[in-house]
Amino acid sequence: MTLTDSDSDLTIGDPAPEFSLPGTDGATHSLADYADYAALLAVFTCNHCPYAKAKFEELNHLAATYDDLAVVGINSNDDTRKPDDSFERMVEYVESGTVAYDAYLRDESHEVARAYGAVCTPDPFLFAREGAVFSLAYHGRIDNAMSPDDDPDRFHMREAVAAVLSGEDVPFADEDLPSRGCDIKWRR
Repeated sequence: MTLTDSDSDLTIGDPAPEFSLPGTDGATHSLADYADYAALLAVFTCNHCPYAKAKFEELNHLAATYDDLAVVGINSNDDTRKPDDSFERMVEYVESGTVAYDAYLRDESHEVARAYGAVCTPDPFLFAREGAVFSLAYHGRIDNAMSPDDDPDRFHMREAVAAVLSGEDVPFADEDLPSRGCDIKWRR
């Protein structure tokens, strides 16, 4: 397992890159599908990584707590290298309730991960809707538990979502607070 800290070329205020990806619900999802939400949390995640798995509960909490936030998980891992990251296993995670986001999507080509600059799992990007455009409000850690065995005592994403939904800037958006996890398993 190779650990990586998040680091994207997207900066605060940049528009969310477009996507059109298959979801575990059998539908194809695009950025436009979330136009009625005030905020979008796109999280590059997967099924196998202990760092990503440690954030399932918090992401489920965010999806259940904030009605005006869409939480979208995107799995970009090569499932020939990590069979547990297959689309079929993604469906199992959703059906069992392990993953209860608004959508869990498959980025088999890695095009969406590359467009966002995602490098690890989890790698979260929070966007605020400004008119018809989602603009990056925060890219960084979900909470301050930087190891799967740690218990968080600060929930950065909750604070960021609350700020965005209140129409405020995320106060720590410019701080270097990278997420940490397994590197994305790129297709060779």
